[in-house]
Amino acid sequence: MTSKIINMAERIKDDEDRLLESMFASEPIADNGFSEQVVRRVKRKFFMRRLTLPVAALIGGAIAFKPLSGLAAAVYQLLLLLPDELVVSATDNLPSIQLIVTGGLILFAAILTLNMLED
Repeated sequence: MTSKIINMAERIKDDEDRLLESMFASEPIADNGFSEQVVRRVKRKFFMRRLTLPVAALIGGAIAFKPLSGLAAAVYQLLLLLPDELVVSATDNLPSIQLIVTGGLILFAAILTLNMLED
């Protein structure tokens, strides 16, 4: 069942509606496949742009893995040299896992809500 408003809008057409219908009702212009080539090229570029960022992130992560593991080992060695009282007081000031997870869920819900509002 369709709405009455839509049915009325389809029945009542002014001069501009008739002109637009006649313009779009005409036969497509023969362009020897040019339109299809343009659409294929645009789709290919769009696909490449969507693929480029994840591939670049994977390559960058692979390159940075060894230096990051060396940095983590150096930080661990420095933590072993610190007095125990300093380490305990620093870890007491860190937020709990529950707080971090709750904040992440709130952030996820906010991003999801903003995406829904955008549409």
